Amino acid sequence: MSERSVETVISNGTIVNEDGRQQADIAIDDGRIVGIGAPGTLPAGREVIDAEGQMILPGIIDVHVHFREPGMTHKEDWGTGSAAAALGGVTTVFDMPNTDPPVDTPAHFAEKLAFAEEKSIVDFGIYGLLGEHNLDQLEALAEAGVCGFKLFLGNTTGDLPCPNDGAVLEGFEILARLGLRCSIHAENSPMLFWRQNRLKAAGRNDPLAHLAARTDVVAVEALSRSGVIAEWTGARIHIVHESCAASLPYIRFFKERGVDITVETLPQYLYLAAEEMLSPGGDLIRMNPPIRQRAHQEPLWAGLKDGTIDMVSTDHAPHALSEKDAPTIWDIACGFPGVQTSLPLMLDAVAKDRMTLEDVVRTMSAAPARAFGLFGRKGVVRVGAEADLALVDPNKAHTIRARELASRGKLTPYDGWTVQGSVMRTLVRGQTVAVDGKIVGKAGSGRLVRPEMPPPAPRNTATTMQAIMTPGAQPW
Repeated sequence: MSERSVETVISNGTIVNEDGRQQADIAIDDGRIVGIGAPGTLPAGREVIDAEGQMILPGIIDVHVHFREPGMTHKEDWGTGSAAAALGGVTTVFDMPNTDPPVDTPAHFAEKLAFAEEKSIVDFGIYGLLGEHNLDQLEALAEAGVCGFKLFLGNTTGDLPCPNDGAVLEGFEILARLGLRCSIHAENSPMLFWRQNRLKAAGRNDPLAHLAARTDVVAVEALSRSGVIAEWTGARIHIVHESCAASLPYIRFFKERGVDITVETLPQYLYLAAEEMLSPGGDLIRMNPPIRQRAHQEPLWAGLKDGTIDMVSTDHAPHALSEKDAPTIWDIACGFPGVQTSLPLMLDAVAKDRMTLEDVVRTMSAAPARAFGLFGRKGVVRVGAEADLALVDPNKAHTIRARELASRGKLTPYDGWTVQGSVMRTLVRGQTVAVDGKIVGKAGSGRLVRPEMPPPAPRNTATTMQAIMTPGAQPW
């Protein structure tokens, strides 16, 4: 053993990466992993954490959360949201731009950043908005430090308008030059609003009317349109909250053509079904895109297993309890909390032989890190990486209780579910932020993360708006 000491040694645990596992101790100093080895081979730790019987995973990276601050803190804020994340083994979150004000300018980015730096106990990225009105702000937002951009092709909390396709094309041309990934809410807005308005006029106010308005083609068309424009421009895209089995062949098609497209699904699409909306209280699970029929679940599980779907996120979307209680389905707020329950739900999938622990690491840590330029720093347990770690006991069952959620939105469709697999401790850059179900992290200890993406690879640059605006430019 070296005579030099380090801040922390985690002993007696089993490290799990996407490519396998090993029993080894971990030495942590100055926020990074500085040694991995057999007991007795590492420097002494001024703090020693005994992980006997526990699996040590790279911290979960959730690239899709809504922490609602600024502007909607009655639903959530950076303090309550990051506490929920820490309790769920999530060490890095990417927050969506549909707050009030939206993150559409560097000034609005700075406003949100200040709240996050003051309150968050986990690391974070902040998305910029890709909107019709702020194409001239995209480059400045990238320079300011956004983790990527968000394009809403369907409606969302905050009622941000869907850009027209011309603006999307120009926006993708700009993002292709910048190299940052664009996360896309892929639903065809004109289709869904046409159908929704027709259903309302016909008196369809029942829970399944929401799904009827957003039938599968609404998702398939928007995904396909996004893929075509991304291929043309060379933009990097990420399809958020994929819910639809019919989308899977199209995802494979674009990946086979070399489009830089990644895709996420959510635990709610794997575990919940539209048929449950017919039960009392079933309208609680209203969200966008909708939870679909049970027949979609197995194809989504298979797509996650074979890599068609890259990762699991949450679309953590809390609301005040009063906003989830309304006379018709159209008046019920869309979404519910998820960041605290996602890892336990996926650990339960391991217990039921749907996945391996390595699959969990691949889909919840490594793949998000790779897609958004963080891999090596995060998403892996190895020497040199930041010591973002989730210590879990895969054999410890617990019952999910809505009242015990750290989120301000004390509501979950998993209330009363008993799952096998529990998060015992969460470390962010070597500091314990949650242990044994209690928050111990210091508000404001979380840091902004900035992607290190591969060089941009724009295509068809002679026909971009930037190119053709030059007087006399030839469009070829």
